[in-house]
Amino acid sequence: MRHPQPDPVGPDQESVWDYPRPPSAEVTGRRIEVVLGGRVVAATDRAVRVCETSHPPVFYVPRDDVAPGVLERAAGSSWCEFKGTATYWDAVVDGVRWSSVAWSYERPTAGYEQLRGALAFYPSRVDRATVDGEPVRAQAGNFYGGWITAEVVGPFKGEPGTRGW
Repeated sequence: MRHPQPDPVGPDQESVWDYPRPPSAEVTGRRIEVVLGGRVVAATDRAVRVCETSHPPVFYVPRDDVAPGVLERAAGSSWCEFKGTATYWDAVVDGVRWSSVAWSYERPTAGYEQLRGALAFYPSRVDRATVDGEPVRAQAGNFYGGWITAEVVGPFKGEPGTRGW
């Protein structure tokens, strides 16, 4: 299947079709916050921003910037051809459990060492996720965890009709 025509890029925007494959991974000073159960469970200004062709960025929060005692190892794992084996995490806030709200690469492959132990939260599985105060829209599909903001344009992998990309 052929790739779609990229959406037009406006001022201060970037197209996910200009992102690299294999993905890039760079530390950013953007303010990242994740709210779950009415509490800020993660907040950082030193996240790793991962960008891959056709996907909105994913922000990985250093484990030290996640509220202590919130995360518990979840069942299952998955494998990324670039980053390695992903570990999944449940969150428990005030006695309520949310399943598989985040993932991490505990032993990432070469080139992605800065992801070691950092957590990527699914925006679709938390109350709110923000980049510099802007609420994000979740990437479509329950497998992908991209963070869509006004600065990125698609179309994005995961939306209807994208399975063959």
